Amino acid sequence: MVDIKQYLSEAEEKMEMATMYLEEALSRIRAGRANIHILDAVRVESYGQNVPLNNVASLSTPDARTIAIKPWDKSMFKPIEKAIINSSVGIMPENNGEIIRLGIPPLTEERRRDLTKQCAKEGETAKISIRNARRDAIEKLKKSVKDGVPEDVEKDAETECQKIHDKYVKKTDALIEAKNKEIMTV
Repeated sequence: MVDIKQYLSEAEEKMEMATMYLEEALSRIRAGRANIHILDAVRVESYGQNVPLNNVASLSTPDARTIAIKPWDKSMFKPIEKAIINSSVGIMPENNGEIIRLGIPPLTEERRRDLTKQCAKEGETAKISIRNARRDAIEKLKKSVKDGVPEDVEKDAETECQKIHDKYVKKTDALIEAKNKEIMTV
């Protein structure tokens, strides 16, 4: 006998992973406000290895327009600055000998629109993953009828799968809307 609940839980797990990926992707999009997550992809050369920036320095946001980077080792100033300059962050670091500061410039209206389009694209990718998880679960459910599962049980499971799908699509829309609101707030 096939376990229908297992198919539904697998689909829900995949949908949850898609929304978690979306949250992470949206946190990396710069919204005109200082956010240390825009530095998550920056890798620094440290003792012969490329390591994440937060492994060699403490990151903080003293105000809404500044990210402060305080290296734990004074010899790391140059490699950190080089890594930030070579990254896709697009902000020039300022070094005063103790702290590296990144001044977050205000976004132009055009750039804000571009960022909302980027958010929509990330959201659509997540929705495609959610729809794929639903489709896979429904295919497995239809095959389970051949393995002896009653049709009414399979139909109920399909309805439940659709409810799970709708819940995650709604969650995705809410994440995108919140990020767009953050981006468009001047």
